[in-house]
Amino acid sequence: MSQFVAQKMTSFMERASWIRKMFEEGMRLKKLHGPENVFDFSLGNPDIAPPAGFFQALERIAIDRQAGVHAYMPNAGILTVRQRISEKVSEDHAVQLGADDVIMTCGAAGGLNIIFKAILNPGDEVITPCPYFVEYGFYVDNHGGKLVPVATKEDFSLDLGLLAAAITPATKAVLINSPNNPTGALYLEEEIVALAGVLKEASKRIGHPIVLVMDEPYRRLVFDGQLVPPVLKHYENSVVATSFSKDISIPGERIGYVAVNPDMPGKAVFLGAMTLANRILGFVNAPALMQRVVEQVAGQSVDVSIYQRRRDMFANILNEAGYEFTMPKGAFYFFPKSPVPDDARFAGILAQELILAVPGRGFGMAGYFRLAFCVPEAVIERAKGGFKRAMKLAREDQ
Repeated sequence: MSQFVAQKMTSFMERASWIRKMFEEGMRLKKLHGPENVFDFSLGNPDIAPPAGFFQALERIAIDRQAGVHAYMPNAGILTVRQRISEKVSEDHAVQLGADDVIMTCGAAGGLNIIFKAILNPGDEVITPCPYFVEYGFYVDNHGGKLVPVATKEDFSLDLGLLAAAITPATKAVLINSPNNPTGALYLEEEIVALAGVLKEASKRIGHPIVLVMDEPYRRLVFDGQLVPPVLKHYENSVVATSFSKDISIPGERIGYVAVNPDMPGKAVFLGAMTLANRILGFVNAPALMQRVVEQVAGQSVDVSIYQRRRDMFANILNEAGYEFTMPKGAFYFFPKSPVPDDARFAGILAQELILAVPGRGFGMAGYFRLAFCVPEAVIERAKGGFKRAMKLAREDQ
């Protein structure tokens, strides 16, 4: 062990190792058996090309030779970009935002970090439904807070009773992610309305407002004609963090935004704190080129029917092999139950079949495993026999 690496980072490396371990195992298996023979469902890295509008906007903007096009701008981002984003958020969340209610960020991760930097004092708690995206714990810890996971119902919908019971005077925020990674769950509007009621009542009881943070990078990736309900409409102390990574397949470009409820009391101070955080955390500002591109493609998305077709194909394969799962309503993940109690052990059984999955414990929920279906249909189809054999091995091993 290196003598100069912080103990906390050593601990974090161990906790965050599951996705990394599966990535490394995938590299080993692909080298040994050939990439075409390994079925890698471990990473949520979209494989669908961005929509044509993205490339057209990129080409137009890239040939601009004006001085200052690639210069610094206000830390909150380019004003015209923020105005366009505010218009789109106003449509999505049924409230009326202005440009000053939006901060452009380095992806949703950058957005969440500036939110937590702005609101957390040491020891403050952030509640999140479990299972959850593993990075949440690290983002909250970055700013002195503590993540408090709360169990969801069997279908991964919100358990508002448990969530309400978890609220203490130390609770500063509730962080939700819908459509959800890793489950594909979509919180319905009645759930959001009920959650808002819980938070309003709890805020009065504990003597300070609880911020509702909505992480929604999969907002436009929903299936069966469903829609993601508005959050800002139903709770004034709310803020949205999102990115263009998934809906237009540009995760490597690191572009997103934070949008604050225009009716939030003390909004100006909150926005000022986040804008400062954008600078002092080292982001400085979101990439200038990508800001100008997303100004022109806000609201566009990849062809969601491709993901829905893959979901349905994968569901048939898992059903035929005897796996238990809740059908995802959005995003591009399945989160089935492990057929053996030890989800890491079952991930090892799948790896014997050259199938890569992430144990549920990597998302705070042992006994499950995550499969990302942002891969070609041929890969899903060729993995069919392996899923059946893995289930057979698991049952024989009981």
